[in-house]
Amino acid sequence: MFIDLLRKRRSIRKFTDRKLDEKTIALVRETLLRSPTSRGINPWEFVVVTDSELLQKLSRSKMSGTGFIANAPLAVVILGDETKSDVWVEDCSIAAINVQLLATDLGLGSCWGQIRNRPHNAGTSAEAYVQQLLAIPLHLRVGMIVAIGYPAETKEAVPEAYLDGSKIHLNHF
Repeated sequence: MFIDLLRKRRSIRKFTDRKLDEKTIALVRETLLRSPTSRGINPWEFVVVTDSELLQKLSRSKMSGTGFIANAPLAVVILGDETKSDVWVEDCSIAAINVQLLATDLGLGSCWGQIRNRPHNAGTSAEAYVQQLLAIPLHLRVGMIVAIGYPAETKEAVPEAYLDGSKIHLNHF
């Protein structure tokens, strides 16, 4: 059941050295391209990275919070074309969660790294760093990076008792 995927999905930041096979990478690609978007505009583009040197460099996209990418066998850089849609951030976010749920379904781990509106260092944005590193055209915005791989850590599901039911309102706030 879908709810079981949501219950099992956790942010995995430690990966084994095992590479992903071509069939798995093909499923990642298909999942990304099947992600729904507002009005079917598909303002997203994706850079699938498997090169270990590039993964190391992507892990340094921000001052902190992307180090886990260094040990992943695959990362998906999710881009949005803001000239095509004013809701490109939302569309890219949908693609990101879809690929994370696919990873969970396949027994893989994943973690999301926010790039948009984050600094690389005092003088450069994380977005500019990634754009330059991967030769991304400037009209495409870098939203996030999702690392995927075989988990080298296990995390238990968040117990239902930890869910904050006060965030749910019926009919009125």
